[in-house]
Amino acid sequence: MDLVAACRAFVSVGTHGSFTVGASVARIPQSVASRRVAALERHLGGQLFDRTSRSVTLTTFGRDMLASARRIVELAEAMEHDAERARLRPFRLAVPAVCAPRSLARLVVEARRHDLNLELRRGEPAERARLRQRHEVRAALLCVPPDEAAWRVPLGLAGGTDPGVEVVRLETLRTPRANRRARRRRVWISPEDDVPHVRDPLTRLRDAVGLQPTQVAVAASVVDAAAEALAGTDLVLCSPAEARELGLHWRQLGELRPVRGYQVTAGVREDAERLRGALGAAVARCLGVPEAA
Repeated sequence: MDLVAACRAFVSVGTHGSFTVGASVARIPQSVASRRVAALERHLGGQLFDRTSRSVTLTTFGRDMLASARRIVELAEAMEHDAERARLRPFRLAVPAVCAPRSLARLVVEARRHDLNLELRRGEPAERARLRQRHEVRAALLCVPPDEAAWRVPLGLAGGTDPGVEVVRLETLRTPRANRRARRRRVWISPEDDVPHVRDPLTRLRDAVGLQPTQVAVAASVVDAAAEALAGTDLVLCSPAEARELGLHWRQLGELRPVRGYQVTAGVREDAERLRGALGAAVARCLGVPEAA
């Protein structure tokens, strides 16, 4: 028996003194109201109404039970109201600034299907960490080494023109000795990848193949990095999804396989599990995880 539904029917009929009127006010058929009241009487072990062909009146037992039934109905309505407010309360999530708006919009829509009202805060890695530490967001997608990650995004080099090869090697950016005045091509790292597990192996490779220190540099933003690539021959370290979004030609890096790693951190374990589980695929799309992964 649905105790709340039965109490609603009992209270409505008892308040209005009629199964017809009470059922109408409760927005249920009269036959349903009668069945629910009868079920409640069996459950409580006593008769709630004296029924005649013309009237319905509360029994002494019914009058004693009416106040308790009202409290149950009021508590149920308060709980339903609180649940609605909780579903509508924004779930603030810090996400990478490199995420494409379209993918983020799809994530918000998917979250609504799971009764989650996402409010996204885009930011660079350090900013996302600060937002989480200050409890300004409920959860954040943070950069972590690949072996600690829930999501992994392969990185490569992208430029404004098709390089005509399947793999780009960093050593090809060396300036010939006979042409020292030629402009040195650079690899730009966006702030999203200015983290040790991505930046440091790349700078070590730069030194190993004999590039100048300025030939691998951190850009102010991914937009600035893309502008340098589109305007000339520089390259951007990015994911295939970012390259498509920016209109760049992406290739794997020959000497290295850099990977972005992401993990979700939240104040409540259930929040993190929700993002990794029910919304995991939508989060992966936002981060640029390849479909095959």
